[in-house]
Amino acid sequence: MADIYTPRKRSEIMSRVRGSGNRATELRLIAIFRGSSITGWRRKRSLFGHPDFSFPCHHIAVFVDGCFWHGCPKHGSRPSSNHPFWEMKLERNIARDKLVNMTLRKKGWHVVRVWQHELNKTNEQRLVRRLKRQLAPRT
Repeated sequence: MADIYTPRKRSEIMSRVRGSGNRATELRLIAIFRGSSITGWRRKRSLFGHPDFSFPCHHIAVFVDGCFWHGCPKHGSRPSSNHPFWEMKLERNIARDKLVNMTLRKKGWHVVRVWQHELNKTNEQRLVRRLKRQLAPRT
C-alpha cells in the first residue's frame, strides 16, 4: 500500500510523535525490586543516557531495553516493510546503547541492561540473582 504523504510530509508527521516511554516495563521492574527487597534505587536520575533506574550509592545504572527497539538477540525482529529505514534506525539504537555504556563506565558507573523479556515470571528469579550480585559489596 502506497503512502498518501510525500516522504518529507511523512517525516514531519512522524517527528511529532512522542513515545510514552516504557512505563509498563518500568513498573514491572519496580514490583520485582519491591518483591525482592531490593532497595536504594532511584528513577529518572540525570545521568548520561537517562537510565531507567540508578543505585547512586553503588554507582549502578539500570536500563530496561525493549526487545524490538534495542535488538534483542532472542526476540528482536526487523520489519520487512521499509526495511532500509528500520535497519538503520535499529542499528543507530544499538550504537547509541554502546556509547551510553562506554561513557557511563568511563565515569565510574556500572551498567546493567535488562531485556524486556527478562521481566516475565519465568525469568524473574534469574534477574533478581543478577541484580543482587551487582549490588553486593565489591572487594
